[in-house]
Amino acid sequence: MKVSIIGTTGYGGAELLRILQRHPEFHIQSIHSTKEDIPIWTEYPHLYDIIDHNLQNINTSKIAESSDIVFLATPSGISGKLAAEFVNEDMTAIDLSGDLRLPADTYETWYKHEPVNTELYERAVYGLSEWYKEEIKGAKLIANPGCYPTAALLGLAPVVKEKLINPSSIIIDAKSGVSGAGRSLTRNTSFAEANENLRVYKVNEHQHTPEIESQLLKWNEQINPITFTTHLLPITRGIMTTAYVQVPEELNTAQVLELYKETYKDKPFIRIRPESHYPSIKEVSGSNYCDIGLHVDSRTGRLTIVTVIDNLMKGAAGQAVQNANIICGFNETTGLDFIPMYP
Repeated sequence: MKVSIIGTTGYGGAELLRILQRHPEFHIQSIHSTKEDIPIWTEYPHLYDIIDHNLQNINTSKIAESSDIVFLATPSGISGKLAAEFVNEDMTAIDLSGDLRLPADTYETWYKHEPVNTELYERAVYGLSEWYKEEIKGAKLIANPGCYPTAALLGLAPVVKEKLINPSSIIIDAKSGVSGAGRSLTRNTSFAEANENLRVYKVNEHQHTPEIESQLLKWNEQINPITFTTHLLPITRGIMTTAYVQVPEELNTAQVLELYKETYKDKPFIRIRPESHYPSIKEVSGSNYCDIGLHVDSRTGRLTIVTVIDNLMKGAAGQAVQNANIICGFNETTGLDFIPMYP
């Protein structure tokens, strides 16, 4: 099956290349960027003599004629426009940006871009693979989840769906490596500013907040606005979210672990750690795994949920390919069976 990638010069696009180059079912037909007719290895020298494609201009009709699936790894504000064009071409599109995840008024408030039309938004399937697999099958348009929402939602979903928490108690402390900010240089992501530092940013105004809330509300209509705080770690890749929720006094760690193991027993990329074992970012680096550890504090009645993912894999390109596998009827692990890189 032939695939194209638009936005190949960003980190998400480069990660798609790494995955798709070895995928047994998908063949990279073309790669596209605003930079035209240069070999991709001039942008990413590690691809020299491995991937020989040149970057091409973005011609939606031509791409639709030659490929079956297109991955949109372009920035928010651009992907939505391209997605609309590919829908008109009746082509399957998987959007890694935030353009298709929120209704127009919410999107405009949080992203500060012009939103897509309501029809396009409603047509897109939210691609949280473990929870919307049936909806993803055969879909033509996927809104790939954000990196922070993927970690937060996978960690919270079981207890939220079972209504085991105080709906007004959700606090999410989230930390990400600098690759989550993209490839463009900013002061805060420069080496001198990020190295040996830990910085909080977008306090109570991160654009992933409404995405997390909207999905939690679909699972439990009583959920109240959450507290979601993001931090920049002095590492390249990876996300850790630590969620705190109030639970009934009679609930203990063993019971919650059993719920999580049962919920995710047939989900190959979700690993629930044994009691008193908690995951770290390096243990999922370079892979599509999401590892979860948890503990109920009997003193406070609070459940702590620690979730780790690789932001460029399960938080972006890996989940996008997982969704493409589901759409096409392949095993969802196809081409994604990477063992995490360690150390």
